Amino acid sequence: MLRNGVQHGPHRLALFYETPSAGNPQARERFELNRLTVTRQLRYSLAETQRALDIALFINGLPVFTFELKNSLTKQTVADAVEQYKRDRDPREKLFELGRCAAHFAVDEHEVRFCTHLKGKASWFLPFNRGWNDGAGNPPNPDGLKTDYLWREVLGRESFANILENYAQLVETKDEKTGQRRRVQIWPRYHQLDAVRRLLADAGQRGVGQRYLIQHSAGSGKSNSIAWLAHQLIGLAKDGTSVFDSVIVVTDRVLLDRQLRDTIRQYEQVKATVGHARQSGDLRKFLESGKKLIISTVQKFPFILDEIGGEARAMVVTNVM
Repeated sequence: MLRNGVQHGPHRLALFYETPSAGNPQARERFELNRLTVTRQLRYSLAETQRALDIALFINGLPVFTFELKNSLTKQTVADAVEQYKRDRDPREKLFELGRCAAHFAVDEHEVRFCTHLKGKASWFLPFNRGWNDGAGNPPNPDGLKTDYLWREVLGRESFANILENYAQLVETKDEKTGQRRRVQIWPRYHQLDAVRRLLADAGQRGVGQRYLIQHSAGSGKSNSIAWLAHQLIGLAKDGTSVFDSVIVVTDRVLLDRQLRDTIRQYEQVKATVGHARQSGDLRKFLESGKKLIISTVQKFPFILDEIGGEARAMVVTNVM
């Protein structure tokens, strides 16, 4: 609803103005009309009227984040905040239903954790920390709390809008064995957000022809990181001109190829621009027609390098190697 507004017949009601493009003063003016508000001790239940959340953040009157805050003065940690969500926050309450909020945060002075779907004791919280000394946690902060990056950096007006538009997603997945479908809400972990933003910033400044190495451990969300990067590279511009004509996502495994295809296609913004090369002929066709986003396995490239034009061949070799 925040992305697309509400449509009724010929009428559309916008609930959120997206980040403006450069040189568009009218869009900038509209964006500034968005109202981010914070409510302390939010009473969220009609049945148990005394229950309250520490903080809730709203955009134009719609709740998007909730927070449980702990500190060492009360001898409580982020783990206590997680337990409070699991034990005291009824997932049947409207505020906690899937899709009502983008994320629920447990925070203390040292760590941040988040959950996108509260399920009582089964709620799954992931770390949202910056990392420290090649490990978990957050680095010391000479200017304040270790976790102040959450509100100073991540949840600032521009950053929040960027995440809402390009990262947060409610998607439907299908179990290949049972055929059952379920909805899953996605919110980036800090390392994913940081990696994608750094790559976009560097490519936007330095242009094409650069090489990067991004290391993700098992289970750290590689497919989503690739999907977020790929669909934003399509719109990356420098001096009013697109930096990339096409973005090619290449993998060496068929299973990962299928996973990336499904992940990237979940983003409504890029559905019409995605081409999945199932055969070498598909890959050749997409390259020659200038398809914006192409997904393929590396095994298909040798079969087409001799068939496509010299300029396109040089582009493929330079940017895939």
